[in-house]
Amino acid sequence: MIRTGRPRRHRAPYGGRREAVVLSPLILTLLISGLAFATPREIAFSRLLPAAPALAAAMWPVVPTMLLGAFCLLVMIVLSQFYSDLGTPYTAAAIVAVTLAAAYTSRLRLQREEALFQVRLVADAAQKVLLRPLPCRVQDVEIESLYLAAQEQARIGGDFYEVADTPYGVRLLIGDVRGKGLSAVGAASAVINCFRENAYDQPDLKGIIRRLETSLGRYSLAMLDPDQPEHFATALIAEIQYGGGVVRILNCGHPPPLLVRSGEIRVLEPSAPSPPLNLAALLGADYNVDTVAFTSGDQMLIYTDGVTETRDRTGTFFPLPEWMRQVGPTAPRELLDRLHQDLLRYSGGRLDDDIAAVAVRCGDPGTRTGPADG
Repeated sequence: MIRTGRPRRHRAPYGGRREAVVLSPLILTLLISGLAFATPREIAFSRLLPAAPALAAAMWPVVPTMLLGAFCLLVMIVLSQFYSDLGTPYTAAAIVAVTLAAAYTSRLRLQREEALFQVRLVADAAQKVLLRPLPCRVQDVEIESLYLAAQEQARIGGDFYEVADTPYGVRLLIGDVRGKGLSAVGAASAVINCFRENAYDQPDLKGIIRRLETSLGRYSLAMLDPDQPEHFATALIAEIQYGGGVVRILNCGHPPPLLVRSGEIRVLEPSAPSPPLNLAALLGADYNVDTVAFTSGDQMLIYTDGVTETRDRTGTFFPLPEWMRQVGPTAPRELLDRLHQDLLRYSGGRLDDDIAAVAVRCGDPGTRTGPADG
């Protein structure tokens, strides 16, 4: 279980049945052999022996697959000593042919698995660049993150988050790019890299958003993707000022954060809407910044729409505010762990969209009022 704010991925659990699955070709061989010896020869279970090496090709290396085929051939030869009318030559020929084909298939499978492994290594490296681990604490602000991929094979997607310890306060970014696949990953990378560069230089949040807008627009023009001519993204920037007791929020079409204060849950809806990134030309570039009190002990959850759009079997959306009220005051790491478990339980283990969430809690103000030395 990841405890240090690293991106988390949904993986299917492996139980004790894994070993049984791996041994299933051998189990099948023994079962067929036992039935062949124990039943009348008219039933001829021995004709099923070629199925064992065929099954082994899906999970065993080449040599064990061929050894299993040789064992099946040996079983058939032994059976022929007791029953002379089993059609031994035909079954033996089938075992040999299937074993050779299974060995070749096993070799191809291993080559593709190795290629897939190398691709996943590259994807993991890309994810560490795109969604690098967040610090557990910046000044007096505790930070934890959660990332769940909708598909088990996925490593990176269009959801993103970042944090920066700037001269103006702790600045957090979370967002969701429209679309999926490499195109969405590229757009998310453009937004994150732009934020990492400008979060330290821009004195106000509107300046950062305008830079992010420009960066995403340039990326869309450069891509020239006929299937998705334009990219846009929802985004939210929160700025927790040092020693100021407030958080400033600029919400560009993103789901509203949840603020927990003294056990009470407050949905931080924007007082005026701001357009999503790369839609300012259509909707107008009128950005609005809200200021909310954020003092010692307060906690805020920011998240992507994959959380609130998770559905149960009846199609009902995940009730995040009500869930937060039931959970009660909880440390950020424990809160995200509970959210992870309950989302999977609510959806029956199947997520329809990527999920990203960041929980922050304001601690006791320290003696420092500026960014950490770096």
